[in-house]
Amino acid sequence: MKYVDEYRDAKQARAWAQRILRLVTRPWQIMEICGGQTHAILRFGIDRLLPDQIRLIHGPGCPVCVTPVELIDKAIAIASRPEVIFCSFGDMLRVPGSAMDLLGAKARGGDVRVVYSPMDAVALAQRHLDREVVFFAVGFETTAPANAMAAAHAARLGLRNFSLLVAHVLVPPAIRAILDSPDCRVQGFLAAGHVCTVMGTDQYEPIARRYDVPIVVTGFEPLDLLQGIAQCIEQLEAGRAEVAIQYRRSVRPEGNVGARRLMDQVFQPVERKWRGMGSIPASGLGLRPEYSQLDAERRFDVGHLTAEEPSECMAGAVLQGHRKPPECPCFGTRCTPEHPLGAPMVSAEGACAAYYRYRAGTGGPASHGPGG
Repeated sequence: MKYVDEYRDAKQARAWAQRILRLVTRPWQIMEICGGQTHAILRFGIDRLLPDQIRLIHGPGCPVCVTPVELIDKAIAIASRPEVIFCSFGDMLRVPGSAMDLLGAKARGGDVRVVYSPMDAVALAQRHLDREVVFFAVGFETTAPANAMAAAHAARLGLRNFSLLVAHVLVPPAIRAILDSPDCRVQGFLAAGHVCTVMGTDQYEPIARRYDVPIVVTGFEPLDLLQGIAQCIEQLEAGRAEVAIQYRRSVRPEGNVGARRLMDQVFQPVERKWRGMGSIPASGLGLRPEYSQLDAERRFDVGHLTAEEPSECMAGAVLQGHRKPPECPCFGTRCTPEHPLGAPMVSAEGACAAYYRYRAGTGGPASHGPGG
């Protein structure tokens, strides 16, 4: 049965690729927002199925990748304190800060623990009332509801030894920042299905209208992406700029109303610095004043810490779609997953990691022409 399914999927993929070929009459440049989509595109060779006129541009859709160096340094400073149990998802532990990563802090005696849910960190705080338990709250809108639930639960329990180092970022302001750039070449977007499962699509409607760009919400399977690309090309060729949902098995226009309500209860929009992109107004989430007692940045007085991005790392250009990872002179030599210069090489959803894993040894973008 497995081989039948694989044959059917391959046949459908070829059919969608042929449909795209029939649709295209001129060059188009489309950005996929999510790093998971980038990995699927490279892993399954979706870019190689497309006609030469279509160029896929990789966007900043990896929350690990866009977390700035100074926030990693703040995490390390907190994790290095003897009274702290610092909790994080595993993908943050090897993201380089100015001098080390969180694994380095652990090797030097910091109590750094991998958890699988923010509620695990709350449970740790309940068991270790003599320690300060800090959870590194990183992610796009997808992880914000669970982190909001942990904050609300800790507040209800009256836990005085639990806090969050919040690093949440939001997708729509990043899209606006990309479109406002004078170097922008993007003519259409593939939006991330999991983000829109939580948030819905209403925040994308004003962007599509103002910038005259189609935005198609897609899933992460090869057929999802090919269908999403076809829907985006149909709009571009027809001169339309609408928000469309390809990923209908998960996404509703209104999103998850309960999750959004919980997020709004705990978090509020704040200015956030993005790795390689600088500060973007209202592009992050911070704790509301009524939850300020859970703010680890204030509790441990690390708000003053700043740091510069390493000059030899091209993460900013990669995250904004200006460069492909193999165009970096350090790619695969000075910068590898074992010894990364920047987060896009170490993250499981980073574009550099995707090229290293699926296109290593190509000497450059490994597909037709400039499409990468």
